[in-house]
Amino acid sequence: MLKIIFLVFMAGGIPVAIAMAGASLAYILLSSSLPPFVVIHRMVSGIDSFPLLAVPFFILAGNLMNNAGITTRIYNFALALVGWMKGGLGHVNVLGSVIFAGMSGTAIADAAGLGTIEIKAMKEHGYETEFAVGVTAASATLGPIIPPSLPFVIYGMMANVSVGALFLAGILPGAMMAILMMLTVAYYAHKNKWGGDVKFSSTRLFKALSELAVVVGWPLLLWVAIDKFGAPAQLTVFAGLAALFVLDKIFTFEALLPIMTPVLLIGGMTTGLFTPTEGAIAACVWAMILGFAWYGTLSWKMFVKVCLDTIETTATVLFIVAAASIFGWMLTATGVTADIAAWVLGFTDQAWVFLLLANLLMLFVGCFLEPTAAITILVPILLPIATHLGIDPIHFGLVMVLNLMIGLLHPPMGMVLFVLARVAGLSFERTTMAILPWLVPLLVSLAIITYMPSLVLWLPKMFF
Repeated sequence: MLKIIFLVFMAGGIPVAIAMAGASLAYILLSSSLPPFVVIHRMVSGIDSFPLLAVPFFILAGNLMNNAGITTRIYNFALALVGWMKGGLGHVNVLGSVIFAGMSGTAIADAAGLGTIEIKAMKEHGYETEFAVGVTAASATLGPIIPPSLPFVIYGMMANVSVGALFLAGILPGAMMAILMMLTVAYYAHKNKWGGDVKFSSTRLFKALSELAVVVGWPLLLWVAIDKFGAPAQLTVFAGLAALFVLDKIFTFEALLPIMTPVLLIGGMTTGLFTPTEGAIAACVWAMILGFAWYGTLSWKMFVKVCLDTIETTATVLFIVAAASIFGWMLTATGVTADIAAWVLGFTDQAWVFLLLANLLMLFVGCFLEPTAAITILVPILLPIATHLGIDPIHFGLVMVLNLMIGLLHPPMGMVLFVLARVAGLSFERTTMAILPWLVPLLVSLAIITYMPSLVLWLPKMFF
């Protein structure tokens, strides 16, 4: 009966969060001896979680980066690095999303922030609008895969697994996805005989490579100083940060300090300097230092607007989590999850078959539900089966998030579709057709990640 009420609400066009909470309340009023107050109690307890504190701070950090002009710096850095290659701006699009993914944690922020700059530039350089929209949509899915990631925070809370381990699990799959997307761009460039979009400059390329060398070498030098020579950890980190600012001032790097955001987050979490939640706060502080003090691109008026936007987004996300918490609890209490588990295990006891069926289900669900709601509903149903079949919950979390990110590119509810249609000035139908060819590298990535768990689990096992 609970499922029927929920489907009736959804068919009536009621928003999914209200449909979940309303269906739970209606079921309690009609068919249960439980008091209606249980709905409020379970909704409040569903968001009474320390890991969920990371949600508003990661949203705030992404909004600060977007509004402080840092997306433009990231775009210019990527342009210097790969813009001279054939199909240059397509490669810039992918590489820019990889970098921005290390700050925003959401696909929609990537599409709305960096995507606006990328699509405009690609149209000005003569690329078809459909191609620009397609590559932007595909690369936006990297946002929640490469750490930090809001969906990973939600999944970690629901599945009771380490958010830090989930963050590490996304690094190698994210890199692989970026490579497959750039190979797709190279294919289109060869097919259409595209050239580079900026003139090759050895000076500009050397400067961009120098920034990358600093990004890679900085944590290694700190590790050597602390681990091999016994230098005080906190003092060494602060000295290293001061050195970064000095280097940036001397050489006027384009995006060195923004690119260091994911390095600082992952380094801090893996060394135990802070938890993922504290890391989200650190990301906000870092973004404010860059916006207010270093680049001077952030004003107090803009900061207030960013905070209000963050409050609005956070309220939406947490209301979905709260509503899904009572709905998931009701599914468990009424035995729906146990019945589904028994049916699936009666159908197959092979992990690879279950993963195939789960992928198909999650791709379908992702077309209709917002990722946060889908995660909070699907985890109580699917994770016990996955655990029973010996599938690592970290691996399953990455598979689930990637499925739901691909769902963001599909009608009828794909939010990235709506954002890019508005940004590019295309109809919804043309935007959908533009994205279809880019499902190929995404589905290939999904297949590799699903059936090669070592790619996902290598880094988490090394550090956790």
